[in-house]
Amino acid sequence: MPDELDRFLTAGPRVGLRPFTLDDAEEFTARAEESVALHRPWLFPPRTAEHYAAYAGALIEEPARAGFLVCEHGEAGRIAGFLTVNNIVRGAFRSGALGYGAFAHAAGRGLMGEALGLLLSHAFGSMGLHRLEANIQPGNAPSRALVRRAGFRLEGFSPAMLFIDGAWRDHERWAITDPCG
Repeated sequence: MPDELDRFLTAGPRVGLRPFTLDDAEEFTARAEESVALHRPWLFPPRTAEHYAAYAGALIEEPARAGFLVCEHGEAGRIAGFLTVNNIVRGAFRSGALGYGAFAHAAGRGLMGEALGLLLSHAFGSMGLHRLEANIQPGNAPSRALVRRAGFRLEGFSPAMLFIDGAWRDHERWAITDPCG
């Protein structure tokens, strides 16, 4: 197991986080395809190699974005989900917008809760952030429960905030700040 853990930026008992790579396209898109019923109407991760290359490329190259694959220990480190930090602002704000999704085989197993805890430690540690915000459609009860369990607080409501699946969608704003800072 020590060799396996070397692949991760951070790891917990069941999952580790590692950066996106372009080489993950085949597995990621297969998992996204298997998970369409779970993700709709909330989330639309890339399901083709071309779309994955653009998505992962932005997470890898753009300084205001960071992406992490949630990988299970063992089983060849299969991808269980993903976490992203977008719109990263440095300076006095030190903030980012959280995005995430579990894949169908991992849903309901607590893996994303463990992964989110790892990400928070990484974001408030190595990344030097002070605040993360998650914008969630009000009907997405599992997503709201995930951030609530992680310690996020409901800060407000944003009508017609994001254009998703052909319409402007309302969102709740959830946030957490570094408990040490």
